[in-house]
Amino acid sequence: MIPPGPRRFHGIYPSTVLPMREDFSPDWDAYARHTGHCTLRDGIAGVLMNGHAGENFVLSRAEKRRAVEVTVATVGATRIVVAGVNAEASLDAAEEARDAREAGADAVMVFLPNAFALSHTPEMALLHHRTIAAAVPGLPIFLFQAHHAAGRMAFTPETMDALLDIPEVVGIKEGGWEVDSYDALRRRVKAKRPDVAVCASGDEHLFACYVHGSDGSLVSLADILPDAVAALDRAVREGDLPLARSLHERLEPLAEAIYGAPPGGRATARLKFCLAEMGIIPCPAVRPPQPPVTGPEARMLQAAMRETGL
Repeated sequence: MIPPGPRRFHGIYPSTVLPMREDFSPDWDAYARHTGHCTLRDGIAGVLMNGHAGENFVLSRAEKRRAVEVTVATVGATRIVVAGVNAEASLDAAEEARDAREAGADAVMVFLPNAFALSHTPEMALLHHRTIAAAVPGLPIFLFQAHHAAGRMAFTPETMDALLDIPEVVGIKEGGWEVDSYDALRRRVKAKRPDVAVCASGDEHLFACYVHGSDGSLVSLADILPDAVAALDRAVREGDLPLARSLHERLEPLAEAIYGAPPGGRATARLKFCLAEMGIIPCPAVRPPQPPVTGPEARMLQAAMRETGL
């Protein structure tokens, strides 16, 4: 459900995981419980599902559609449902967007094809997004600004300017993971499209980005600590920096353990481990090629959870 008003897409959106059984089949009941647990709370505007945390790159098209259906049934009456769209071929991504719309999603987030990490031009990015927009006329679109270490996938300023000419674009998940580049992007977007919600989404430095200015976040850290992430956002907007700093000090050990500790690319497995430790999901299984969390990695996460107060 999209609320009225010019700030309708602002706010905090947990980026959910998809719980699986030991045989790697989706556990839809556990998914519904997990989604409701982190989303149906004060200060939470909506949910991003079928994102990277939701293992969108190893799900079938049918599983992605089912995930949208379960999400809409669980939280769609009162929260915004943003469905990730991730496919190497633009035409396949367009079909995923159609599925999401038919299943009840309020908006889609477009992830660039992984091949774009090698090289892409503004024309390629624009064609990919316009192909998807044409398949779902009028459906709001979130852009995804990729991690600074994701090869050449991140948008250049010229590419971002071109994408902002698409009228369906309503928000940006800024996942570049660099505070300075985040602020530069935020300023550039606000100069051209002040209506677009620029959402700081680097889980390890939310505090710094919020102080620069942010319209919210789409972050998987809110799967585990939704109230604390929402409170941090609110404290900065209200100018209560001592409270914001104390919330940052609470969040940071776990954020560093999940997203910062080497090796990279382990966030989903670590999120699932923590959620299982907390009893929110029954099984921490992740689909191959990601291995499960064990040994020193498990002990690191348990220590960070204790330090965070979980």
